[in-house]
Amino acid sequence: MTGKPSYSTHEMRAQCRAGSFTGATAGHAGGMVQANLMIVPRDAAADFQSFCERNPKPCPLIEVLDAGTVEPKCAPGADIRTDLPGYRVFRNGNLSEEVPAIRGIWREDLVSFLIGCSFSFEEALLAGGIPLRHIALGRNVAMYRTNIACKPAGCFHGPLVVSMRPLKANLVDRAVEICTRFARVHGAPVHAGSPDALGIRNLQRPDYGDAVPIETGEVPVFWACGVTPQAAAVASGIPFCITHAPGKMFVTDLRNEDLAG
Repeated sequence: MTGKPSYSTHEMRAQCRAGSFTGATAGHAGGMVQANLMIVPRDAAADFQSFCERNPKPCPLIEVLDAGTVEPKCAPGADIRTDLPGYRVFRNGNLSEEVPAIRGIWREDLVSFLIGCSFSFEEALLAGGIPLRHIALGRNVAMYRTNIACKPAGCFHGPLVVSMRPLKANLVDRAVEICTRFARVHGAPVHAGSPDALGIRNLQRPDYGDAVPIETGEVPVFWACGVTPQAAAVASGIPFCITHAPGKMFVTDLRNEDLAG
């Protein structure tokens, strides 16, 4: 993520729209903000916005699109229905399907929320000399549902989801220092050390993403994660929503440095 980006933002979105890029977006469009996506019907939008405001660590809002709008202000010319590598569709709290585009199910009453993504602070960690194994291995980050309940809002409730990165013990404080500057993209870790404190039983069996090995002398470090809305969709049993597929983000034209506090 610190080297030359493999795609610019416009190229990245064009590749997604054409269906020629379907993988995880980590490491692409270097320096630019990537976003989690949550799309809900207008009658649930106020509740979801309140859910984000009450849970800013996992759900830091980047932009809210008006009902029926498909072009975000943070990415002129983009189309929220086609420009991600993959989408998930939930119906009545169940994952119904995973699709490459959502034009065929788009409705004019749908409200889209773009939520800050950990890929922004990952770039800062790498620049600060903190290696990230999932990137080195070409894997998606490991993500887990926890036993920590988010603050409910209207019809939305559910558990906090966290992402985990193993770090050498002597780098944890430095990671906290770096990430504290990025409150709009999850900020500092929520926990470091024993996963039992979060109700996570097996780090090698993540609920989302890919497992990564933890080596001797390393500590598992956990950040609030933008997949939390997907867990809330399941727990709340809402009739219909659309999200990004984990690790397959929307690439904006915002710069990571612009989100640093």
